[in-house]
Amino acid sequence: MIYKGSCHCGQVVFEAAGSLEKVMECNCSICSKRGSLHWFIPRENFRLLSADDCMSTYTFNKHIIKHRYCPACGCAPFSEGIAPSGNYMVAINARCLDGVDLSSIEVGHFDGRSL
Repeated sequence: MIYKGSCHCGQVVFEAAGSLEKVMECNCSICSKRGSLHWFIPRENFRLLSADDCMSTYTFNKHIIKHRYCPACGCAPFSEGIAPSGNYMVAINARCLDGVDLSSIEVGHFDGRSL
């Protein structure tokens, strides 16, 4: 299935393809403050529909994950990085997907705070 998503103001717009059956809640410092629910997909299943220069990027700690956000509204709809498997992945904040009932999706937990 193809999902559409965006930041709050609509400046950052994207499409993501896949089966949205489970999201991951991480307790690391940034994820817990943002309230992100991550849906991980391969980079080839992600398509940015807005210009790349309409976003800003934040990195911290080991600087291996690019946390992408809208400089206008501050919303952080996705992050990009290399998975432990070596594959390039996108972690979409499922809260930024249009028309998704999050109460029907399984939520897993990841202890990012202890890493």
